[in-house]
Formats: sequence, structure tokens, C-alpha cells
Amino acid sequence: MAGGFVSQTPGVRNYNYKLTPKVFVTCFIGAFGGLIFGYDLGISGGVTQMEPFLEEFFPDVHRKMKSAHQNEYCRFDSQLLTLFTSSLYLAALVSSLFASTITRVFGRKWSMFLGGFTFFVGSAFNGFAQNIAMLLIGRILLGFGVGVGFANQSVPVYLSEMAPPNLRGAFNNGFQVAIIFGIVVATIINYFTAQLKGNIGWRISLGLACAKQMLQSIRGTNEVDEEFQDLIDASEESKQVKHPWKNILLPRYRPQLIITCFIPFFQQLTGINVITFYAPVLFQTLGFGSKASLLSAMVTGIIELLCTFVSVFTVDRFGRRVLFLQGGIQMLISQIAIGVMIGVKFGTVGTGNIGKTDANLIVALICIYVAGFAWSWGPLGWLVPSEISPLEIRSAAQGINVAVNMFFTFLVAQLFLTMLCHMKFRLFFFFAVFVFIMTIFIYLMLPETKNVPIEEMNRVWKAHWFWGRFIPDEAVGVSAAEMQQKSV
Repeated sequence: MAGGFVSQTPGVRNYNYKLTPKVFVTCFIGAFGGLIFGYDLGISGGVTQMEPFLEEFFPDVHRKMKSAHQNEYCRFDSQLLTLFTSSLYLAALVSSLFASTITRVFGRKWSMFLGGFTFFVGSAFNGFAQNIAMLLIGRILLGFGVGVGFANQSVPVYLSEMAPPNLRGAFNNGFQVAIIFGIVVATIINYFTAQLKGNIGWRISLGLACAKQMLQSIRGTNEVDEEFQDLIDASEESKQVKHPWKNILLPRYRPQLIITCFIPFFQQLTGINVITFYAPVLFQTLGFGSKASLLSAMVTGIIELLCTFVSVFTVDRFGRRVLFLQGGIQMLISQIAIGVMIGVKFGTVGTGNIGKTDANLIVALICIYVAGFAWSWGPLGWLVPSEISPLEIRSAAQGINVAVNMFFTFLVAQLFLTMLCHMKFRLFFFFAVFVFIMTIFIYLMLPETKNVPIEEMNRVWKAHWFWGRFIPDEAVGVSAAEMQQKSV
């Protein structure tokens, strides 16, 4: 059983499922919970290279950006500037630790209301900011809104629970489609608002997050509540589960705990958020003009959106492992090529010129890298952790998944510009090493989970060459309620 992979796990029951309009509409609406999160991911990178924004809040960075003698790698190096981007994810990390408890005790509706309110206030703070303190407070409030009320905590799990097993991957990947759609919307808005005179452009970009609240009002109507009745039932059932954080530490849940920790860790160490957060800054570092850098970021965002649909239509046909492995190899090759080209053009001193042909080639390589991520580690990084855990540990597992994801998102966002300044073109090789390691990890440690009902997932772990030793025989084929009685 090479790499622990089995195309059809023995003993797994195959149920007959019918895709009803109710399930389709419910999952479609749920997936779009990621749109606001995606908007926040994409908006900060464009704003942080707008000259009026930098001139008002980060004058030292603005002077370095305008200097003709500045090292290209260090032009935007500022811990305070990166804190503007990363503070949201630190707040989301903290709030995500409490989100599972809030959701379990008070239900999704009230947690979404709390998240929506803090998100609205945070957007207002950013849009009307007069100083750095207001900017940071706004970003922190946005982070709490994302962590408590929005997509990361409940939507991936909800989609995995609601969708038929043979379509679970496609529906769950809709969450990533919504995230990327939000990023594309952000880059388009940044491109056009950057053309406006004075301080109005960046204020519109940051303040438009308030307008996104209409999505939450759509989700809060009585009609949508009826569609979410199954979610409410599942929520009520989850309230009966005691000690999920204690349960997940038991040996029988070792596979879920390890996978839930390592997949979000590797997802962020692919280096994708270098592109997501700082694409305009990165392109400007490579010699693109301000307008061209925003346009290039828009192009890469659109390509990522389109390629995410590849995963939607193939993940339940070819499986998770094939996409993980193919995407990892594609990202690895393109990252090495990008690092080599930048190294040749700018060396270690960070000075030099890049021609139009070479610049276009680098953009093409970045697009190839983004495409590989878009149909593999992007959507599957949310899908797999949400579908592998039984009810008695599901809330804790998703809490860990979000916390690890947000922590390393914060770390990459905070340190990238400094790492670029000191590691220079070698930074791309740094991320390439992690892409290589994570691809090996998937090959050896992740069994195929396509078309497997969530309640049957223990059979997959039991059949795995390594994880099988942790799964007791009596854990295979028993109900969630029986498992709960055995684990408390």
C-alpha cells in the first residue's frame, strides 16, 4: 500500500445520495461566507503601495519608495507597515480559539451577528482613520469579526457535513472560490481607486468592507434560516458533546490532530500569502510601476479564481491526493525558477534593471505557481481538515485548524518584507523547501478521503499503513454517539 493510499477503503459503505435544490442552495450560500475574508486578504497589499496612504501614515516607507538609490529588496521594509496587514490575522487567531465554544453554546446565528457587528465597526475605523492607531484598531476589529462570526470556523465544517460525500469536495471548495473572488474584487477596487486623487482612494478601498455586510443580512433572513435548519440541528447535537478538546488528545484521534495541525501549517508556508498580501508591493519591487503592479496583481488574482474552479470540478473525481501532489510539484518548480530569475537580475545587492520580456516571464511563472496552489493547497487546505474528524472532536479540530492557519498567516504577513530585505531572492528557495517537504508529507501520510462519508472516516485511518496502529478495532464502524461514550 504505497504511501498509505487506497483507492477504495475496504468496509466503507457506499450510500445513495441525491443532490436536492435545498442542499445546493444552502451550500452555495454557506460557501460565500469566505468572500469577506478574501476581500480582507486582498485589500491590504494594494493599499500599502498607494502613495497617498504611505505618505500620510508611513512617511519613512514613502521616502524609501521614491529614492533612486534604495535597495530594491528593502524598499518597503517596515515592521509597522507589515503590522497594518498582519494585525488582522493575529486578532483572528485569538478570536478563533474562542469561536468554537461561542458557536457551540450560543449557535451560529449569534456568533455571526457578533462577528458582523465588529466587522462593521472595524471597517468604519479603517475608512475614517486619521492616525496609525485607528488603522490598527480597525484591522484588529476586522480580525475578531473574521475569527468569531465568519467563514473560517464554521463554514468549512458545515459544508462538509451538508454536502453528499460524492460531492463534498466540490461544495467545500466553493469556500475557497468565494475567498479568491473576494481577493479579485479587492484588487480590482484597488486598481481603480488608486487612480483617484488625494486620500479618497485608499479610504474607499478600506471602507467598502462595510458594504459587504449585505451578505450577512442575506444569510440572516427567515428564508435562509429555513435552509440552514440542518445546520441548526447539527449545532444542537454538537452542544451535547462534552470535552472535545480533551477528546482530541486521545491516541485514537492522533491522525486527525496531526493532519489538522500540519495542513494549515504547510498551506501558509507555501508562500502564497506573499502573493496574496504583497503582490502589488512585490511587483513594484521587481521594477513595475505603481499602476502596472496593481494590474499584475489583478491578473494573478483572476487566474487564481479561474483555477480554483478546476479543483471544484476535479476533486471528487480524481481525489485529494492527486491534486495535492500535482499542485505541490508545480509550485516547487515555479518557485525555484522565480528565485533563479530574480537572483540573476538583482543579485544580492538589490540593484539592476529588468526588461519587459523578463518581467513578463516572471509574471507568467508567478501565475503558474498561483494556479498550482489554486487547485490544490488553497481549497484542499480547508476541505481535508473539515472532513476527517468525527463529531466528538469536530469543533476542537476546526478550532485548531483555524488557529494554526491564522498564526502562520500572521507570521508570514509580519515577517515577509523583512525576510525579503535580508534573504533577497533566496526567500523563494526558502518557501520551496517547505513545498518539497509538504509534498512528501502528503504522499506518505494522507489517505484518500474522496466519496467517504464522514461517519465512515475511521475505516480510512484504520486501513492506512501508519495511522492504523492508533485506531482501535472497536472504533471502526460504531456510531458517533457510541464513540462519544467511549471517549469521555
